[in-house]
Amino acid sequence: MQAVSGSTAGPSAWIRFTERLRLEPIGPEHAGDLWRLHQDEAVAAWHAGRWTARMAEERAAAYRAAWQADGVSKWLAYDRGTGGMVGRGGLSRVNLGGRDRLEVGWTVRADLWGNGYATEIGRAGLEFAWDDCGGAEVVAFTEVHNRRSRAVMERLGMSYAGPFDHHGEPFVLYTITRAAAPGSGQRT
Repeated sequence: MQAVSGSTAGPSAWIRFTERLRLEPIGPEHAGDLWRLHQDEAVAAWHAGRWTARMAEERAAAYRAAWQADGVSKWLAYDRGTGGMVGRGGLSRVNLGGRDRLEVGWTVRADLWGNGYATEIGRAGLEFAWDDCGGAEVVAFTEVHNRRSRAVMERLGMSYAGPFDHHGEPFVLYTITRAAAPGSGQRT
Protein backbone atom coordinates (compact mmCIF):
# COMPACT_ATOMS: atom_id res chain seq x y z
CA MET A 1 0.00 0.00 0.00
CA GLN A 2 1.35 3.34 -1.02
CA ALA A 3 1.12 6.01 1.66
CA VAL A 4 -0.15 9.43 0.73
CA SER A 5 0.72 11.12 4.03
CA GLY A 6 0.65 14.86 4.08
CA SER A 7 -1.29 15.01 0.83
CA THR A 8 -1.43 18.54 -0.54
CA ALA A 9 -4.46 17.73 -2.66
CA GLY A 10 -7.61 19.50 -1.59
CA PRO A 11 -11.23 18.36 -1.34
CA SER A 12 -12.02 19.02 -5.01
CA ALA A 13 -9.29 16.54 -6.03
CA TRP A 14 -11.05 13.80 -4.04
CA ILE A 15 -14.53 14.27 -5.55
CA ARG A 16 -15.67 11.30 -7.62
CA PHE A 17 -18.64 10.68 -9.88
CA THR A 18 -20.33 7.37 -10.58
CA GLU A 19 -23.22 6.73 -12.92
CA ARG A 20 -25.74 7.95 -10.33
CA LEU A 21 -23.72 9.53 -7.53
CA ARG A 22 -21.54 12.51 -6.71
CA LEU A 23 -19.09 11.50 -3.97
CA GLU A 24 -17.82 14.43 -1.91
CA PRO A 25 -14.97 14.05 0.59
CA ILE A 26 -16.51 14.56 4.02
CA GLY A 27 -15.41 17.63 5.94
CA PRO A 28 -16.88 19.93 8.59
CA GLU A 29 -19.30 21.42 6.06
CA HIS A 30 -20.98 17.98 5.80
CA ALA A 31 -21.71 17.55 9.52
CA GLY A 32 -25.43 18.26 9.09
CA ASP A 33 -25.91 15.65 6.38
CA LEU A 34 -23.81 13.16 8.32
CA TRP A 35 -25.98 13.76 11.39
CA ARG A 36 -29.17 13.26 9.33
CA LEU A 37 -27.85 9.98 7.93
CA HIS A 38 -27.18 8.67 11.41
CA GLN A 39 -30.67 9.61 12.63
CA ASP A 40 -32.05 6.87 10.35
CA GLU A 41 -33.14 4.15 12.78
CA ALA A 42 -31.89 1.29 10.59
CA VAL A 43 -28.52 3.01 10.01
CA ALA A 44 -28.19 3.75 13.73
CA ALA A 45 -28.74 0.07 14.54
CA TRP A 46 -25.48 -0.79 12.73
CA HIS A 47 -23.51 2.14 14.21
CA ALA A 48 -24.05 1.89 17.98
CA GLY A 49 -27.06 4.20 18.00
CA ARG A 50 -28.01 7.61 16.70
CA TRP A 51 -25.28 10.21 16.53
CA THR A 52 -25.58 13.53 18.29
CA ALA A 53 -24.86 16.72 16.35
CA ARG A 54 -21.57 16.94 18.25
CA MET A 55 -20.61 13.39 17.23
CA ALA A 56 -21.34 14.21 13.58
CA GLU A 57 -19.22 17.38 13.80
CA GLU A 58 -16.32 15.47 15.36
CA ARG A 59 -16.55 12.64 12.85
CA ALA A 60 -16.77 15.07 9.91
CA ALA A 61 -13.64 16.86 11.14
CA ALA A 62 -11.87 13.51 11.62
CA TYR A 63 -12.78 12.41 8.10
CA ARG A 64 -11.31 15.65 6.67
CA ALA A 65 -8.16 15.20 8.77
CA ALA A 66 -7.80 11.65 7.40
CA TRP A 67 -8.18 12.92 3.82
CA GLN A 68 -5.43 15.44 4.47
CA ALA A 69 -3.08 13.10 6.34
CA ASP A 70 -3.68 9.79 4.56
CA GLY A 71 -5.15 10.72 1.19
CA VAL A 72 -8.16 8.46 1.89
CA SER A 73 -11.32 8.71 3.95
CA LYS A 74 -15.07 8.74 3.51
CA TRP A 75 -17.29 10.48 0.97
CA LEU A 76 -20.87 11.62 1.34
CA ALA A 77 -22.86 10.27 -1.59
CA TYR A 78 -25.42 12.49 -3.29
CA ASP A 79 -27.82 11.57 -6.08
CA ARG A 80 -26.57 13.30 -9.24
CA GLY A 81 -30.10 13.90 -10.49
CA THR A 82 -31.86 15.16 -7.36
CA GLY A 83 -28.97 16.25 -5.14
CA GLY A 84 -30.46 14.16 -2.32
CA MET A 85 -28.11 12.57 0.19
CA VAL A 86 -27.86 8.79 -0.35
CA GLY A 87 -25.27 7.72 2.22
CA ARG A 88 -21.57 7.66 2.88
CA GLY A 89 -18.63 5.39 2.15
CA GLY A 90 -15.11 5.15 0.90
CA LEU A 91 -11.78 4.03 2.24
CA SER A 92 -10.06 4.00 5.61
CA ARG A 93 -6.62 2.93 6.68
CA VAL A 94 -6.94 0.22 9.33
CA ASN A 95 -4.59 -2.08 11.19
CA LEU A 96 -5.86 -5.66 11.25
CA GLY A 97 -3.77 -8.44 12.69
CA GLY A 98 -0.72 -6.18 12.83
CA ARG A 99 -0.99 -5.24 9.14
CA ASP A 100 -1.88 -1.82 7.77
CA ARG A 101 -4.59 -2.18 5.15
CA LEU A 102 -7.06 -0.20 3.08
CA GLU A 103 -10.66 -0.90 4.12
CA VAL A 104 -13.69 -0.10 1.99
CA GLY A 105 -17.05 0.57 3.61
CA TRP A 106 -20.49 2.07 2.99
CA THR A 107 -23.63 3.19 4.77
CA VAL A 108 -26.82 3.92 2.84
CA ARG A 109 -30.13 5.40 4.00
CA ALA A 110 -32.50 2.53 4.78
CA ASP A 111 -35.21 3.81 2.43
CA LEU A 112 -32.71 3.36 -0.42
CA TRP A 113 -31.54 -0.16 0.45
CA GLY A 114 -31.82 -2.65 -2.40
CA ASN A 115 -31.09 -0.11 -5.15
CA GLY A 116 -27.40 -0.90 -5.65
CA TYR A 117 -26.05 2.26 -4.02
CA ALA A 118 -23.79 0.42 -1.56
CA THR A 119 -22.25 -1.55 -4.43
CA GLU A 120 -21.78 1.66 -6.42
CA ILE A 121 -20.05 3.37 -3.49
CA GLY A 122 -17.94 0.25 -2.88
CA ARG A 123 -16.84 0.08 -6.52
CA ALA A 124 -15.80 3.74 -6.40
CA GLY A 125 -13.78 2.99 -3.26
CA LEU A 126 -12.03 0.05 -4.92
CA GLU A 127 -11.24 2.09 -8.02
CA PHE A 128 -9.81 4.84 -5.81
CA ALA A 129 -7.72 2.24 -3.96
CA TRP A 130 -6.29 0.77 -7.16
CA ASP A 131 -5.95 3.88 -9.31
CA ASP A 132 -5.21 6.67 -6.84
CA CYS A 133 -3.61 4.89 -3.89
CA GLY A 134 -1.70 2.14 -5.68
CA GLY A 135 -3.27 -0.39 -3.32
CA ALA A 136 -2.52 -4.07 -3.80
CA GLU A 137 -5.29 -5.35 -1.51
CA VAL A 138 -8.48 -3.99 0.05
CA VAL A 139 -10.45 -5.47 2.93
CA ALA A 140 -14.00 -5.07 4.16
CA PHE A 141 -15.56 -6.36 7.34
CA THR A 142 -18.92 -6.46 9.05
CA GLU A 143 -20.91 -8.21 11.74
CA VAL A 144 -21.40 -11.92 11.06
CA HIS A 145 -25.19 -11.48 10.73
CA ASN A 146 -25.07 -8.46 8.35
CA ARG A 147 -26.15 -10.40 5.26
CA ARG A 148 -26.79 -7.27 3.15
CA SER A 149 -23.27 -5.95 3.62
CA ARG A 150 -21.77 -9.37 3.01
CA ALA A 151 -23.74 -9.61 -0.24
CA VAL A 152 -22.31 -6.25 -1.34
CA MET A 153 -18.79 -7.51 -0.61
CA GLU A 154 -19.45 -10.56 -2.78
CA ARG A 155 -20.91 -8.44 -5.60
CA LEU A 156 -17.70 -6.41 -5.50
CA GLY A 157 -15.73 -9.61 -6.15
CA MET A 158 -14.38 -9.86 -2.62
CA SER A 159 -13.60 -13.26 -1.10
CA TYR A 160 -14.49 -14.45 2.38
CA ALA A 161 -11.30 -14.58 4.46
CA GLY A 162 -12.79 -15.78 7.75
CA PRO A 163 -14.16 -14.68 11.09
CA PHE A 164 -12.36 -12.38 13.51
CA ASP A 165 -13.00 -10.54 16.76
CA HIS A 166 -13.57 -6.78 16.40
CA HIS A 167 -13.88 -4.91 19.69
CA GLY A 168 -15.20 -8.05 21.36
CA GLU A 169 -17.81 -8.78 18.69
CA PRO A 170 -17.83 -11.52 16.04
CA PHE A 171 -17.12 -10.07 12.59
CA VAL A 172 -16.25 -11.48 9.17
CA LEU A 173 -13.44 -10.34 6.91
CA TYR A 174 -13.51 -10.16 3.11
CA THR A 175 -10.56 -9.31 0.84
CA ILE A 176 -9.82 -8.52 -2.77
CA THR A 177 -6.50 -8.03 -4.49
CA ARG A 178 -5.86 -5.64 -7.33
CA ALA A 179 -5.01 -8.59 -9.60
CA ALA A 180 -8.31 -10.33 -8.81
CA ALA A 181 -10.46 -7.20 -9.14
CA PRO A 182 -12.97 -7.11 -11.99
CA GLY A 183 -11.41 -5.16 -14.86
CA SER A 184 -7.91 -5.58 -13.42
CA GLY A 185 -6.51 -6.30 -16.87
CA GLN A 186 -7.20 -2.66 -17.71
CA ARG A 187 -4.92 -1.36 -14.95
CA THR A 188 -1.18 -0.94 -15.29
